[in-house]
Amino acid sequence: MREFLDTVGTFPTLLFSVALVVVAVFWLLVLCGTADPRSFDSDVDTQALRLGPVPVSVAATVFTVAGWLLSLTGSVLVDHADPARPLSSLLSLGVLALAAVASWSVTRRLVPPLTKLFPDEPGPSRQDFAGLPGPLERHRSAVLGQHRATVRLRRRR
Repeated sequence: MREFLDTVGTFPTLLFSVALVVVAVFWLLVLCGTADPRSFDSDVDTQALRLGPVPVSVAATVFTVAGWLLSLTGSVLVDHADPARPLSSLLSLGVLALAAVASWSVTRRLVPPLTKLFPDEPGPSRQDFAGLPGPLERHRSAVLGQHRATVRLRRRR
């Protein structure tokens, strides 16, 4: 455990560790309902980055997690190789660069399949049915607070 904490708290893994904490706090805020997963969508065009129409927060999360894992692995390998001090610093810079490039590659492969989970148009809401004539039917699913609206439109003659 001590080796893990030392590796997580030293360069280059520290950079990704800080980003990982920020990502974790953001998703906790999303779970609490105080933030929206599409909060940053107006800032970056994920289509131009060839990531597909997913929220920027999802792409950033995948990039951060992949970068953290890759830099952690690279740092452990460099530490176990036990190189001389100047060579260790150069290898750490190489691990940072390689982790960032490999993380980008992983992100570009993992994010496009997630587009099905984030449609451009939201599904129907209760507001879509407000004001329409028709009975509100209760079914067994009403136990969970769900109702089905049946709307019968009258044809004009």
